[in-house]
Amino acid sequence: MITQEDKKVIADRLSLISESETIAMAKLGRQLKAEGKDVISLSFGEPDFFTPQHIKQAAIDAINNNFTFYTPVAGIPELREAIKVKFKRDNDLDYNIDQIVVSTGAKNSIMNAVLSLVNEGDEVIIPTPFWVSYVDMVHLAEGKTIYINTNVDSDYKITPQQLEAAITDKTKLFMFSSPNNPSGSVYTHDELKALAVVFEKYPDIYIISDEIYEHINFVGKHTSIASFGTLYNRTVTVNGVSKAFSMTGWRIGYIGAPKEIAYACEKLQSQFTSGTNAIAQRAAIAALLGTMQPTHDMVDAFLKRRNVCLNILKDITGLKLNNPDGAFYLFPDVSSYFGKSANGKTIKNSQDLCMYLLDDVFVVTVAGSAFGNDNCIRFSYATSEENLINAMNRIKSALAKLN
Repeated sequence: MITQEDKKVIADRLSLISESETIAMAKLGRQLKAEGKDVISLSFGEPDFFTPQHIKQAAIDAINNNFTFYTPVAGIPELREAIKVKFKRDNDLDYNIDQIVVSTGAKNSIMNAVLSLVNEGDEVIIPTPFWVSYVDMVHLAEGKTIYINTNVDSDYKITPQQLEAAITDKTKLFMFSSPNNPSGSVYTHDELKALAVVFEKYPDIYIISDEIYEHINFVGKHTSIASFGTLYNRTVTVNGVSKAFSMTGWRIGYIGAPKEIAYACEKLQSQFTSGTNAIAQRAAIAALLGTMQPTHDMVDAFLKRRNVCLNILKDITGLKLNNPDGAFYLFPDVSSYFGKSANGKTIKNSQDLCMYLLDDVFVVTVAGSAFGNDNCIRFSYATSEENLINAMNRIKSALAKLN
């Protein structure tokens, strides 16, 4: 336990951020499991598939060839060339390798970009719901977060009118993800084009486009916002290998960005992590340039799991659901249960409901408040169909007790 005396030792900047809610809920689930409880965790955003064999073999070859020394801060040239090929092939984006920086995960990439762009007092527009770390990253950079609120009825997507209304003379940055974590919503080409028309009026606003779930997409080709006109010159396109290739533990993320921003990120990284793991970089080359069949198979499995969950949840009175087009999350609106009680506990907000589900039926979820929408909770369906059917039925049973 941290005492008041302990807090005097810690730097003030740590008070600007909080522990990731997804990590905190996963920790609670592990504690209950250690106590012998039959816990099903739907909290973590991690594919439950193994890294494909050809990628693992590339890492084995790197070890056997003694590729184990320090790497250049921005990434080995061979990986940056592979990323250049990937951006052109998948996103129709032309980045030279001096515009590409490899980092220790996409989180590291985003943090580099935020710290490189945001000054104290700069406003950063973030649509809700958002990935849990965006807000803390901006606060650590001493920026001010401005939220554009969405809901299940709008498929958790903003309109051009909402975007324009949020812009002020202090706006420096816009941050978003598509496919989105936690809602699974995917912006279409035309929807992004409509937002791009607004951004064209404000040439001093930069964009961080988090595209880590690009390939976990159930509706067709992904569109990058950097592909629209002059937005290329002020967009940081973030991606990585963790989700599409089931390589979460390998910690490889990357950006394509205007040269001056890429250089700033490289400079910053040189004083933090330096170059990313050598062996993981070799594996990432195999992921980006090798067969995509394991990814396609994984996406097919995720789509089937999504439908299994939706088929059970749609019969639960009081849940409002969208039909997510990507990622591997469901983000139902559960606000109709607020004010209801069971087992002597009254549900006041999303955190209360998550704790109720954990205590009553041992299912780990994450409160929507962590993602900027307290009316919702997040389920990850990155687990087996058997676990999902069991978890959905447990949730259905627990919610039925609330009155």
